Amino acid sequence: MKRSILYITIIILAVSCRKDNYDEPSVRLSGRLVYNGDPIEVEYNQVRYELYQYGFGKTGPMASVFAPDGSYNMVLFNGEYKFIIPNGQGPFKWKQTPAGAPDSTTIVVNGNQEFNIEVTPYYMIRNAQLTGSGGSVTGKFSIEKVINDASAKDIENVTLYINKTQFVSGADNIATKSMDGIDITDPDNVNLTVTVPTLNPAQNYVFARIGIKIAGVEDRIFSSVTKISL
Repeated sequence: MKRSILYITIIILAVSCRKDNYDEPSVRLSGRLVYNGDPIEVEYNQVRYELYQYGFGKTGPMASVFAPDGSYNMVLFNGEYKFIIPNGQGPFKWKQTPAGAPDSTTIVVNGNQEFNIEVTPYYMIRNAQLTGSGGSVTGKFSIEKVINDASAKDIENVTLYINKTQFVSGADNIATKSMDGIDITDPDNVNLTVTVPTLNPAQNYVFARIGIKIAGVEDRIFSSVTKISL
């Protein structure tokens, strides 16, 4: 009995040693969401993507989320991967199969590399100017409608967000100012102004960002975060 236990222990230790001797992933794959080279920015911890590597006995995805600036960063092994954005993720259209499932993009990883993810947004925020004056923050910008076919969608509202930190969104803000889509008379000249509340503890700056809520789409598209001196 003792001899059997000894044999089992040796086998477990041998298997453990083989597992411990595997190399860790060390190749960095990074990039960002883009539309014709222009960055697509999103909300913190909201827009998910998946990466698959076939073989090695694994079939499930490596899932993560895009950063607010639309970037992603993963440490992997060299090899061939399939990159997918699941249906319902992001303020944009991702390619689909004829059956309506999310299609994939193949990425061959061989050493550190950048690979941008091309998507088609419903709208783009253009020429955003965020400034502070007299205890308020003003956002001036234009809106470009990108998708104009049968899958086009209306704007539900546009919102100017401010916060004490660089995390600025509907979930992270100290004040907002919104305008309904039906009230936008000139998409080339949209203006929003929000009053900065009393900051405790005090600081002489805030961070600001503009977001567009698209009808029927959960995720907003955002402008870049801007630090505003007060």
